[in-house]
Amino acid sequence: MSIAIRPRTTRLMMIASATSVALTLAACSSGSGSTGGGAAATGGGGGDKIGVALITKDSSNPFFVAMQKGAKEEAAKAGNITLTIASGKQEGDDQGQITAIENSIAKGDKGILITPMSTGVNSAMKKARDAGLFVIALDTPPDPAETVDITFATDNFKAGTLIGQWAGKQLAGKPATIALLDLFSDKIVSVDYNRDQGFLTGMGIDTKDKKKNGDEEKTGKYSGGTYVIACNEASNGAEDGGRSAMEKCLTKNPDINLVYTINEPAAVGASAALKAQGKTALIVSVDGGCAGVKSVKDGTIGATAQQYPLKMAQLGMAAIQKIATGGEKPKTSGGLDFFDTGVALVTDKKADGVDSISSDDASKICWG
Repeated sequence: MSIAIRPRTTRLMMIASATSVALTLAACSSGSGSTGGGAAATGGGGGDKIGVALITKDSSNPFFVAMQKGAKEEAAKAGNITLTIASGKQEGDDQGQITAIENSIAKGDKGILITPMSTGVNSAMKKARDAGLFVIALDTPPDPAETVDITFATDNFKAGTLIGQWAGKQLAGKPATIALLDLFSDKIVSVDYNRDQGFLTGMGIDTKDKKKNGDEEKTGKYSGGTYVIACNEASNGAEDGGRSAMEKCLTKNPDINLVYTINEPAAVGASAALKAQGKTALIVSVDGGCAGVKSVKDGTIGATAQQYPLKMAQLGMAAIQKIATGGEKPKTSGGLDFFDTGVALVTDKKADGVDSISSDDASKICWG
């Protein structure tokens, strides 16, 4: 994938504008439930209320906390939305999300915003649409994409490609011994395979099936030299999961010098595991939260791909309010089956031919 190079000032203006979309919205502050019940709150405006449920994967990951915050703030601007926030107990809790969807249907909501846990919630999302709710996925495009009405998300394959291209350049022809710290080992999630397969593609490694992790050749050549894939381990997108996954990988191959991680909490855990064994490796990741940007600044993470959860929530809230009041449905981005909310590579070590911004610049537009 070719990466267009733009002047630095122009890029920053574009990214900054992407994170501050002006919307006319609704509602108030609300609490968060752990299994789908959530706490609802009603705005102060008059007229018919528009019920909306935001259902995230969990309520502790800073990415989803930022998304919840953005939904509350944007809802509060209109005064005619009743917003319910719910989530699974943790990554992998399909049933928690299913319960939240069923609750939303029972309440007669107009729409659902959801970061789908896995294909395990597809039937529940279809049930909601059959009941007349407009269902929007945020961050995680479902598989297949038409399971929901539209998705607002990062181009996760591009995010992976960017960190893969950067990593390949940084190695400068040295042999790569790679650890892949994915999301799940027992669930199929588009974010999981898109980031993993995008990373390998960016490295110049052939992926046989871009919707399947782990089927590529374990040895071969990348864009700069030879590679060995030491492991594919699940981290569950958590710091403790990243640490245990990295420990397993080091048991399989102690010479790992490049670590791909599904997100920044997993990256921090991987770094801790490496340090505990007196080892170092180049770590790349995806998210771009303020904590992750700080990890780039202090050298824990070499590069991360920054995404914009606030924008996802803002666009989702605006879309449901517009549809509920007779407006048009949103459209996907050209050539994609979702609406692309943007991505930027964040690193303090530039690589020729790979567009990026610095950690200082990213800290001005980060979240969490």
